[in-house]
Amino acid sequence: MVYKIRIILDTEEDIFRDLEVEEQSSLEEFHNAITQAFGFMGNEMAAFYTCDEEWNQDEEIPLFAMGEDAPDTRLMNETNLNDVLTEASPRMIYVYDFLSMWTFFVELADIVNKEDGRAYPNLLFSFGELPDTPPEKRFESQPSLDLDDTFGSYDDMDFDENWN
Repeated sequence: MVYKIRIILDTEEDIFRDLEVEEQSSLEEFHNAITQAFGFMGNEMAAFYTCDEEWNQDEEIPLFAMGEDAPDTRLMNETNLNDVLTEASPRMIYVYDFLSMWTFFVELADIVNKEDGRAYPNLLFSFGELPDTPPEKRFESQPSLDLDDTFGSYDDMDFDENWN
């Protein structure tokens, strides 16, 4: 079977690629297909993240094992696409280049029969141009308290100047 997958860059503009990938492909092979489809060199760290229907990140599946949990970490080259992307769980998050944080939403669109004579992975459709720099991230937990405005001046507080 072949997965038809849409990979969408996390940005306000519509930038996405539609790929066909064999269901037994490793996540490393899928990672390589994504980097080629978007025109990346492919020489940066990357990871897939399983997620729920609302794109809440769960398990990390990195390209290489790093850190204390390295022996217990599931890696891209050891994980098949159909192990993590299914009709019941059709979404993943993909992050390329941890310094720049190119973030993509990966969604399974369809599962079809393999076509004779067609090479996979296969780029079906390309829409939008990748920007020169990754989109700026806006994190939900931005501080809402401006400490400078809250406390104002310290002049009327009773501090001992020589307390130290």
